[in-house]
Amino acid sequence: MTTREGSGNGGKPLVGIIMGSDTDLPVMSESAKMLEKFKVPYEIEVTSAHRSPARTHEYASTAVSRGLKVVIVAAGGAAHLAGVVAAMSTLPVIAVPMATTVLSGIDALLSSVQMPAGVPVAAMAIDKPGAINAAIFAAEILATSDPEVAERLSTYKEELAKSVAEKSARVKQQYAGKTS
Repeated sequence: MTTREGSGNGGKPLVGIIMGSDTDLPVMSESAKMLEKFKVPYEIEVTSAHRSPARTHEYASTAVSRGLKVVIVAAGGAAHLAGVVAAMSTLPVIAVPMATTVLSGIDALLSSVQMPAGVPVAAMAIDKPGAINAAIFAAEILATSDPEVAERLSTYKEELAKSVAEKSARVKQQYAGKTS
């Protein structure tokens, strides 16, 4: 298990990032980068609902006692890993549908949003945008009880708004004086 420290909680992981295969790492590393931006400590691990069910059970059933507050899960195909973790834990589970099948992640997206009643899984966009949003959503969950994370989120959103205004000014300048 790889752990990255951040502020708060003594550097102990607050968010778990798990995936069924290391082939998901290029996408899921985007979640890690965003959590680092918000200084949220996390752990990252490979565990498969199908190939290592005992390992998955151990991870999910000990997540709360290890201090995790949210789990971000790479959801491939039928999104079994996200569903199993959600079934075995009381923590919020955020699925990132992976575009690993011939259906380009649509199957994972639909599986994530079609969990049975009683087993909620939050579903993000497919691949990189979903991995980024999953980390932001995890930070938003943590921010409800951590003012420092809330402040970093506020700053991040202000930076997003500022970047849009700057892009708009560049576009306006580029097309100034041009008529159609």
